[in-house]
Amino acid sequence: MKRRVVITGMGIWSCLGKTLEEVRDSLYSGKSGIIFSQERKHAGFRSALCANIETPDLKPFIPRNLRHFMPEEAQYAYMATRSALENARLDQDYIDSHEVGIIYGNDSVAEATMQALDKFREFKDTSACGSGAIFQSMNSTVTMNLACLFRLRGINLTASAACASGSQSIGLAHTLIRNGLQNCVICGGAQEANLYSVASFDGIQSFSIREDEPAKASRPFDRDRDGLVPGGGAATVIVESYEHAVKRGAPILAEIVSWGFSGNGDHISTPNVEGPARSLELCLENGGIHPHQIGYINAHATSTRIGDSREASAIARIFGNYKVPVTSTKSQTGHEMWMAGASELIYSMLMMKNGFIAGNINFENPDEETACIHIVPETRETHFDMFLSNSFGFGGTNSTLIVKNL
Repeated sequence: MKRRVVITGMGIWSCLGKTLEEVRDSLYSGKSGIIFSQERKHAGFRSALCANIETPDLKPFIPRNLRHFMPEEAQYAYMATRSALENARLDQDYIDSHEVGIIYGNDSVAEATMQALDKFREFKDTSACGSGAIFQSMNSTVTMNLACLFRLRGINLTASAACASGSQSIGLAHTLIRNGLQNCVICGGAQEANLYSVASFDGIQSFSIREDEPAKASRPFDRDRDGLVPGGGAATVIVESYEHAVKRGAPILAEIVSWGFSGNGDHISTPNVEGPARSLELCLENGGIHPHQIGYINAHATSTRIGDSREASAIARIFGNYKVPVTSTKSQTGHEMWMAGASELIYSMLMMKNGFIAGNINFENPDEETACIHIVPETRETHFDMFLSNSFGFGGTNSTLIVKNL
């Protein structure tokens, strides 16, 4: 007998806000978190556009000797996780007496690695890297730091799946809990926001160069899109079995109905239609869900020419004549990369819980490929009880989640 899997808490550190209430209001009002960075322009970036992420102050919460192990994304993840645990009413006493796990999405640590190796090269001495360098520079830095700070004794795993990392972490937690291998898992995704983490993206001309209008630069599905805008931060969701949540009196927010995934088996950076379509198809099939039950799709759409058109084609292939409302919250946040699958689930949850769909801002005209789906350009007050969220990444890694209101 498979167990039901529910969401009991959420926390976020985003360019749209640092609390669920701030983020909800930003989504509803169509606020953009995108700015022009003079620092990036001076550094030699082709595009100086990025999301505006506030640096957290961890001093009130974590002693200096432990902060020494935490790179930028681990700091974001800590703040998001503090909020999610509070939201789920999971205190440290409960965690200390129960087996709580962590699966978190992260796929790079550029700045911390660079700084340590720069010191090594400068002084020609490996000890110059510093005692915290190894822990800061590993992809698993988020899970290792959070597992120690919150004294977690369940599964401890990092999902490194490019821009599907955050979504894959939630899907993996869903699978473990559904099959009785864990009762409660902290999961999510984090992305460093420093300029070094995305310099190579800029180098291959991935970014929008609409620098005179930062808030209008990220334009998923729009005919005039010219590239993505890099974002960052962290998003955490607390996932539990229904029975476990009821037993401890947790606030049950929603149920994760299904997870679908696939690989493109194709080009390392150029997506196809077949892989994303298969991820969507499997997610519906695994959950026993008919397409007409889905009230909203949060698309992966990053504002790139090929990616948006291929996803639109995949959605149209699976949903047929049913014109389900579709938006990409990346129009407001830019592409939050390793964080995106988790943050976009939270954005969709906030919409579902508050009776609206955040508009796909900057969508003015479809092109020939994106005209096949129903893109909502402005905030719409509407009720829906089930949504689907897509996350696709380099290497052809695809992840799709379906969540139902409770």
